[in-house]
This record gives sequence, structure tokens and C-alpha cells, in this order.
Amino acid sequence: MDSSQLLKGVLDLAVLAVLAERDSYGYDVVRRLREAGLEEVGDASVYGTLRRLFRAGALTSYVVASDEGPHRKYYGLNDVGKVQLASSTKTWAAFTATMNDLLKEGRA
Repeated sequence: MDSSQLLKGVLDLAVLAVLAERDSYGYDVVRRLREAGLEEVGDASVYGTLRRLFRAGALTSYVVASDEGPHRKYYGLNDVGKVQLASSTKTWAAFTATMNDLLKEGRA
């Protein structure tokens, strides 16, 4: 199974889940996703997802000065993002339950 295709389908949910913990800048989101086990996630995919979620009104953003280089653009969930996270979490739970049932039936 091509896990990169699965990742594309759930990247919005993964990014929202990471940002629900705390506001983060782009590379920090990438690092946290990789640490969580999504080692294949690409920088460009995450940055694109952040921009798209922001344009869709699900995220806030603000700039913070950095001692280690250029200013960093932080993203955080707003009320729209929290609703999207809750809805997507329910969808994911239902989907995984269905797949688990199908896989159990296939082994019988």
C-alpha cells in the first residue's frame, strides 16, 4: 500500500491536530508530524497545507521575531479550525472503524 497517498488524504487532519496542541511555525509542524511517526511528510506539502487552511479561514497567523534567523510565521487554530478538526476527527474515526471491520471480515 502506498502510504504517501494515505498521507495526502489525512494531512489536513494531522496538521490541525498538531496545531490543536499549540501554535507552531511551519518547520515545527513538519518536525512534530515526523516525530509522531509521519516520517514521509514533505516540507512543501505541510507548508502548502498551512497556506490552504489559512486561506480557508481555519487558521490564524502571526509573525514572531527569531534569534536564529528570519522572523517566523506562526499558525494556530481559530474557531473554524476547531470545528473542522472535530468534524474531521469524527469522519476519521468512522472510516477507520469501517476499515477495521472490513479487514476482520477478510480474515474470517
